[in-house]
Amino acid sequence: MTTFNDRERGEEAHFAHDEEMLFRITARRNRLLGQWAAERMGLSAAETDAYAKSVVQADFEEAGDEDVIRKLLGDLTSANIETDEAEIRSALEAKLIEARRMLMGEA
Repeated sequence: MTTFNDRERGEEAHFAHDEEMLFRITARRNRLLGQWAAERMGLSAAETDAYAKSVVQADFEEAGDEDVIRKLLGDLTSANIETDEAEIRSALEAKLIEARRMLMGEA
């Protein structure tokens, strides 16, 4: 019975680790995405940092990426930056790869 319990605890620890890494990758991706959008809007360094944090926070509104995409699309459009949802989704995918590489390099 001990072997089964050890295996179960090991699986739970592995699952928790995977979930934590996914959360960290997503948060890093959103920060990078916010920096990308801030650069397009011509924000200062301090404004860029604050904006990137706001993009990370926007992801907590609902499950999935739609809340982040909606925020970026609205903000970029309000700043008179020509963009569309496809461009934002493409940037999101690119920043996901970049975030994953950054975090895997830290591990």
